[in-house]
Amino acid sequence: MTSQIDRRRLWWVGPLTVLASVAAVLVVRVVAFATLDLSAAYPPLSWSGPIFFTVVLVSAAVLVFVAVARTSPTPIRTYRRIALGALLLSFVPDLFLPGTGPGATWPAAIVLMVMHVAAWLPTMLVLTNPAIVARK
Repeated sequence: MTSQIDRRRLWWVGPLTVLASVAAVLVVRVVAFATLDLSAAYPPLSWSGPIFFTVVLVSAAVLVFVAVARTSPTPIRTYRRIALGALLLSFVPDLFLPGTGPGATWPAAIVLMVMHVAAWLPTMLVLTNPAIVARK
């Protein structure tokens, strides 16, 4: 999957990816609170926590994509591998959350992991979509 990335497109694709990730994470939060018995006082599941961390970490992911696009002959494939590894690593802290405090339950940890996937998906569907970011 060799393609030349049009880095000028990343000026709008990057922010779109961040916004799509935030929206996806908030949908997961709303559905989780509607269907599960979760503590609204648990900071990682508040409104501000997921928004802040999604904006910061997905923005960092966009910057990693820019770096990969500049250095790799196969930027999309290379970045997708990096992003999958980062996603898998992001689950590790959540596995140690249950029992660490009020609201830190297995359902809460699983919701956080689903939020990670929800934030990751736009990087696969938008940021690394050749139809969007590749030169034509």
